[in-house]
Amino acid sequence: MPERRTVALVTLGCARNEVDSEELAGRLAADGWELVEDAADADVAVVNTCGFVEAAKKDSVDALLEANDLKDHGKTQAVVAVGCMAERYGKELAEALPEADGVLGFDDYADISNRLQVILSGGSVEAHTPRDRRQLLPISPAARQAADVALPGHAQAPAEEPAEAPADLPEGLAPASGPRAPLRRRLDKSPVASVKLASGCDRRCSFCAIPSFRGSFISRRPGDVLGETRWLAEQGVKEIMLVSENNTSYGKDLGDIRLLETLLPELAAVDGIERVRVSYLQPAEMRPGLIDVLTSTPKVVPYFDLSFQHSAPDVLRAMRRFGDTDRFLELLDTIRSKAPQAGVRSNFIVGFPGETEADFAELERFLTHARLDAIGVFGYSDEDGTEAVTYENKLDEDTIAERLAHMQRLAEELTAQRAEERIGETLEVLVETVVPFDEAEESEGAYGRAAHQAPETDGQVVFTDGTGLVPGRIVTAKVVGTLGVDLVAEPLDFDFEEAAG
Repeated sequence: MPERRTVALVTLGCARNEVDSEELAGRLAADGWELVEDAADADVAVVNTCGFVEAAKKDSVDALLEANDLKDHGKTQAVVAVGCMAERYGKELAEALPEADGVLGFDDYADISNRLQVILSGGSVEAHTPRDRRQLLPISPAARQAADVALPGHAQAPAEEPAEAPADLPEGLAPASGPRAPLRRRLDKSPVASVKLASGCDRRCSFCAIPSFRGSFISRRPGDVLGETRWLAEQGVKEIMLVSENNTSYGKDLGDIRLLETLLPELAAVDGIERVRVSYLQPAEMRPGLIDVLTSTPKVVPYFDLSFQHSAPDVLRAMRRFGDTDRFLELLDTIRSKAPQAGVRSNFIVGFPGETEADFAELERFLTHARLDAIGVFGYSDEDGTEAVTYENKLDEDTIAERLAHMQRLAEELTAQRAEERIGETLEVLVETVVPFDEAEESEGAYGRAAHQAPETDGQVVFTDGTGLVPGRIVTAKVVGTLGVDLVAEPLDFDFEEAAG
């Protein structure tokens, strides 16, 4: 009998990393590894790191150190770093953090089982050597689909014909049904799952290092996206969220920049799927046809995760981005003219090199008028290898901290006001969590999300009464109050007898 090997995946960072972890889980399960939730119960703890900003990198290091401590207290024998931070720093991370028994890059994912087995057996695997992954794919987007490059979420190099799925795959494992369709194993029972639409980015924002370690933009083929969505629906998923570094570019390397407009209705038609959500949209690439599909297609939620970053023209140009306050407000007006209840969220950077007080005031003007449902604000920090590192006119840390605190307070106030505007609205809410009956309260607690709320990043809906509600059910509810950015809602016309049955 083969030796029992256990592994736990600890995921940090964005939804794209969550998909990558489930791909790793699929590969490991297919090779006989037993997946466990708690790293303390695993022979190997695999930490899927984030390498985007300083705070995320610190969280990744802390997670690796915490997992390493389990070697003294749990059954854990090895700790392995994967993900963006491992890809970005490789050997440098291995030298700085000897507690990690392995530092593996994206090229190691296809053979992850053997890599972990070598490490678990006391051997060593050479730490990943970082390289600019933009140089691995052809400059021409149209030539990228045939490239033999490891792409997390796309499986390995394309084949001439899709291989037949093995007949003996473990239960709950998605078969690799297409030339770039990865194995996948769900790591939770949430009714929501992310689906990777593409990888990499061709934009050259001066503050962002992601393209250097995620590579140039390459789309997944529509058939693979549809196949994975059908499998997720079979697993009980009700909502899928399409993720990538830039969803508005989807299809440009497949010969059709409007391919997303065609794909969305097909995804919405998959049996069992009740919601399709699109994240990571670039304002400069929004087009009328895409807005129309996002605001008028049944089951495709009118949700706009728009990467504004700033609104002062001079700052945006220094960021190598486009737009200004008035153009951004016009875009929001266009969206809301078609879907008044549409949800909009965005992230912003304050304290960018050269940002003047007038620029800061311009950003405040935009936020005050934009009526965003969710706002993330970050203080600028230098990122290795980015153009902005070389910029002059850097603001001092105290000024950045002061502007960050001011804008975070404003964002909290504005999003709370936006939530209050929704009092009286009738929403379709996906129930996600139900708390067992509380005798003191004489009711069950239940929480969910409306169409304008993405998982984890935005607010949630708190039901006034959770009796009879079950995760995965979509319930009509009326907003009767707010708790900051969260909405308090009363279920309407809910069939408790049907739910109990």
